Amino acid sequence: MRLQEKKIIQLVSKDFEDLELWYPILRLQEEGATVHLVGEKANEEYPGKYGVPAISEYAFDDINPADYDGILVPGGWSPDKLRRYDSVLHMVRHMDDQKKPIGEICHAGWVLISAGILEGRQVTSTPGIKDDMINAGATWHDEAVVQDEHIVSARRPPDLPPYAKAFADLLAKS
Repeated sequence: MRLQEKKIIQLVSKDFEDLELWYPILRLQEEGATVHLVGEKANEEYPGKYGVPAISEYAFDDINPADYDGILVPGGWSPDKLRRYDSVLHMVRHMDDQKKPIGEICHAGWVLISAGILEGRQVTSTPGIKDDMINAGATWHDEAVVQDEHIVSARRPPDLPPYAKAFADLLAKS
């Protein structure tokens, strides 16, 4: 229960990649962390790409990121929606400014690009947004998990075990 005192924001929006949202949540909860699903609206059901729904507990504008120890951004098509909300970008920038753990997998890099925090960073993502990551100033690696200080990135669902472990380990040290 090494994460018992930790609170994490798990962003959610329509068309998230089901495993990329749920696997990290369950992994962190197994270690005692509190993970809040945060979407555009509170108590809203968001469908995953493969049909597994998630119900938000809070709305983006209802939370103060200073009350949290880290943030997770799921992949799928939801990052393209999430990056359009100023409150989401504010949360990500806050976590970056405070050097709190930021987890991003697959297409989630789009949110970090829109938040303007990738310049000079070492990252990975789905190869489909490799050019976007590079054009945002990051150095892209074709590896399962890349950690650059407080940012942990991964490519796709097969990388979930080392990604969730790296994020949990980082969170435990913060």
